[in-house]
Amino acid sequence: MADDDPLDRMLTQEAFLESKSINPLYFVENGEELLNYLHRVPPYNAEEHPFPDLILLDLNMPKKDGRDCLIEIKNNPELKHIPIIVLTTSNREEEVFRSYDLGASSFISKPVDFEKLVGQIKIFNSYWCSIVELPDVNEQ
Repeated sequence: MADDDPLDRMLTQEAFLESKSINPLYFVENGEELLNYLHRVPPYNAEEHPFPDLILLDLNMPKKDGRDCLIEIKNNPELKHIPIIVLTTSNREEEVFRSYDLGASSFISKPVDFEKLVGQIKIFNSYWCSIVELPDVNEQ
């Protein structure tokens, strides 16, 4: 998950725990860190930072925003297969359209209510972690 807001990261992690998700979450605080994580730039290494099956991405971050990350990831042959779910406070229609145009797999507006966030994460887990077939990055 790439999100610059520590409260949003904490609430999302709590929502994953509350929804009984068994999938581990790894956090970065901005788009630059996300790209470093994906490219294994130190301190990110394969032993402690496994390659993601999918990315939760905030749009508005310092250093490199989510839109720039979408462009870079989707234009990189080694990374473009990773589903990217935009998870942001924005619900502006132009942000939704632009995110999909840039290659997002899904767009979710973060609710302000924690119980609604937990509900969304349960649905998210059911769909993205149980129903969808994701590529096995180890077979590449």
